[in-house]
Order: sequence, then structure tokens, then C-alpha cells
Amino acid sequence: MPPYTTIGAVTGANKGIGLAIVRQLALQYPKSPLSTTSSKSTSPPSFLIYLLSRDASRGQSAVTALQQDPQLTSSDVLSTTEIRHHPLDISSSASIAAFANHVKNEHPEGLDFLINNAGIALDGFSSDLVAETLKSNYYGTLECVKEFLPLMKTKKKDSDSPSHPRIVNVSSMVGMLNKYSPALKSRFQDAKSVNEVSALMDEFLAAVKAEEEGGRKLEETGWPRTAYGVSKAGVTGMTKVIGKEQERDGSGVLINSCCPGYVNTDMTKGRGAKTPDEGAQIPVQLAIHDIGGVSGEFWRFGEVAEW
Repeated sequence: MPPYTTIGAVTGANKGIGLAIVRQLALQYPKSPLSTTSSKSTSPPSFLIYLLSRDASRGQSAVTALQQDPQLTSSDVLSTTEIRHHPLDISSSASIAAFANHVKNEHPEGLDFLINNAGIALDGFSSDLVAETLKSNYYGTLECVKEFLPLMKTKKKDSDSPSHPRIVNVSSMVGMLNKYSPALKSRFQDAKSVNEVSALMDEFLAAVKAEEEGGRKLEETGWPRTAYGVSKAGVTGMTKVIGKEQERDGSGVLINSCCPGYVNTDMTKGRGAKTPDEGAQIPVQLAIHDIGGVSGEFWRFGEVAEW
């Protein structure tokens, strides 16, 4: 493999916001602080993006589509950027470990950034659906963060902020805490460990199961009736905790969460107001541009937002 200046990965990237994130990374990299080459360079690619997806054929088809994308080809950014597919299913520990081993073996220098975009939004509401949603959106994202934190590049001393390795977790404004009881809201905001956030996820699932068995109505326990929303509150909460831990430990890894907005994708059934390229902007900015110099924040509309 050629030596790459910058190496990054995007989960859930074969369609929707994830695919747009990869596209925007390729377009914006030549003018980003991380780039050391011009978009018209004839040297080997200096930027490697791993397009990660559960399905290998869909992932490879997405890579092929990007290689033929008119804007990417006309701007010649693909002369400095290589896009490569690798399978990764965030609901599978074995799949996460397999890509982690690939990174260890092929890129011992580490990753510059990881964008955790993969997630599911299922129709209906039941304890089984809640369990499946939490497994992917919360626990899968958490496992990716834990697995890849040790595989991020080491920040060089006395270097500018772009050299900070970055982890960006795509969350959602649907996970904001205005629909929770004051007690639950405080527990999310005051959590000091990932275990405390995970305990809240487990309690939500238990409350849904209890309701199904004839217990108290979910609303009486202070929880909103949304598996997706609670899973994203968990993502924002655990990002805050881990981000502040990294800041205290001086690891140099910046980890933040963000809301891409209400984007027109399969997940929103085509009802979103933003295009995928518009939704990709804030994750891309947090990954390769000079914003977000602190960890543990929730970003929306290009700035730190109230959670």
C-alpha cells in the first residue's frame, strides 16, 4: 500500500448521509488543513477513506458510483484520494474486531478520524425493537469508539489542531432531553462514566418490557416513546463522557457528537428538508477542518448546541 498522509473511515457509508460524508470528505480534503497536496497533484493518493458497510456488494457498488461521480472526476480530487470498501456491521462484535485487526495490520500508524454514522430507525415500538435499536445505535457505536480509540494516530507535540485525531459520532436532535422527566434529564447530563449512560439504556428497555407485561405506562416513568430517540440520547451522553475523559487524560483524541439535521434519506422516508450533502457538512467539518477543538460536545447547525 502507498504511504497515506491521512487515513479515515466512515461507518454506514453505502447510502444516505454516510455516502454523502465520504463524497464530501473527498471533495473537501484538498483544501482542508490535513492536506499536503493540491487537487491537481500527480503523486500517489495521500488520502485513504474506508467506506464501511454491512453488505459487501452494496459497499463496493457505492465505491464504484463515487469513482464515477461527475463532480469528483471533474475536480480531479480522486488523484489524491482513494476510496476503499471494507465490511463492518456495528451490531456485530466480530465484524468490528475484524476491521480493527485490518487497521492494526495494514495501518500501524493509526487512523486520523473515524465517523460513526451507522444506525437504524425501525417502524413500530416494542421491547424487541428497542433492544435491536439500542444494540446497533448505542452499543454498536460505543463498541466502535472503544475498539478504535487505541488505533487513532498520536497527536504530534507542538503541532496545530488539525493533527488531532478525531472521532465523530452522528447523533440526532431527536435525542435531546426536553422530552424526559427532570430526574432522567439530570442523570443523562450529570453522568460521569459510560456505565452510568449504559445503565440508562438498560433501564429504558426494562421500562418498555414492564409496560408490555402490564406495568406502568412508559410515560409515567419519564421516558419518551421512541427507541431511536433514546438510543441517540445515549450516543450523545456517552460521547460527552468519553470526550471529557480523553481531554483529562491528554490523549489528543477529539471526540464529539453531532446532528446532521433532518435529511432526505431512506431513514426519513424521503421527508427530510436537507439533502444528504447538506447533512454531511457538520460531520465532515468535525473530522477534517479546524472546528471542534474540544471534546465531548454536541454540535448542531455548525456550532455547539444545548443537549
